[in-house]
Amino acid sequence: MLNRRAVLAGALLAFPLSACGKDEGTSGGTSGGSSGGGTVGIAMPTRASERWLTDGKTLVQGLKTMEYKSTLVYGDDDPKAQVAQIEKLIQQGVDALIIAAIDNKSLNSVLAKAAAAEIPVIAYDRLILGTKDVDYYVSFDNEMVGRMQAHFIIEKLGLEDGEGPFNIELFAGSPDDNNTKYFFDGSMALLQPFLDSKQLVVPSGQLELDKITTLRWDGPTAQKRMTDILNGSYSGKKVDAILSPYDGISRGVLAALNLDGYGTDLKPLPIVTGQDAELASVKSIIAGGQSQTVYKDVRRLADAAANMVDEILNDRVVSIDNSVTYKNGVKPVPAVLLQPTSVDKSNYDVLISDEYFTAAELK
Repeated sequence: MLNRRAVLAGALLAFPLSACGKDEGTSGGTSGGSSGGGTVGIAMPTRASERWLTDGKTLVQGLKTMEYKSTLVYGDDDPKAQVAQIEKLIQQGVDALIIAAIDNKSLNSVLAKAAAAEIPVIAYDRLILGTKDVDYYVSFDNEMVGRMQAHFIIEKLGLEDGEGPFNIELFAGSPDDNNTKYFFDGSMALLQPFLDSKQLVVPSGQLELDKITTLRWDGPTAQKRMTDILNGSYSGKKVDAILSPYDGISRGVLAALNLDGYGTDLKPLPIVTGQDAELASVKSIIAGGQSQTVYKDVRRLADAAANMVDEILNDRVVSIDNSVTYKNGVKPVPAVLLQPTSVDKSNYDVLISDEYFTAAELK
């Protein structure tokens, strides 16, 4: 058998869909498929977001169809707890680890133990930083996510037609999540020219990434910040757009806006972007609340990770599509990147046709 930590290649696979679900547990394989036979440890960051529940369940199901057992754990937004969980998975002798990190810099020591045990590590949707002991990265094109959010704002405000000036406020994700920078950079690549031309104005003056992050992507934290901005910077002004990177943050922002009197004919809601197509936010979009979200079919992401595990554990060439861009501070991490979809009121039916949600769920 080849060294599992060295298998690498450059062609991208097309990954099938699997079912969507919302629980956690340990699963043993019963159906046919790949050779399977090992046990995979899955460490997810939180149960507070429905998307991570879906990711976890879909990973378990996908691995089961390949005849792998799996142990699924959730760190509940506690980095130390996640480290302890991963250490326990290593002690249990799992054959591979799939990790969505809570804190992308807190896993170095425990991943060194995984490397010593020759357990391959896949960073799942969040790149793990500062260690040589992460083997692969599976995610969506995160800069594209930010670009889609910015493009929606630009289009709806008519900025390319010279409209403006408009007031905008910027929100970003958790400072300990490496994806936060990619989302922000993608958005600012499109928004910066309009900030430079003063078609977009940020009355709060909070433009730099370190001023606009939202620890743990927390909605109530975003609500408090939005309330403070409205109280401190919007006397006699109205906000026209909010760049929000995630649906939970968007809902927090909207709560603050509603309490400030937005959402009426005299004071309409601003454009509010989002990400993850969470059910509450999609229903808000349909009802005229949140404006947009970025749909990332996490079932496909889970299937991509499961297929990668199967390739690694069977000493097959691991199919990737980017081997140089995603640098974690120690090395470039070979990556599989999936493409997201921008969703708003005009095209939310894609979620129904993809069987991500049923029509009944969206009523």
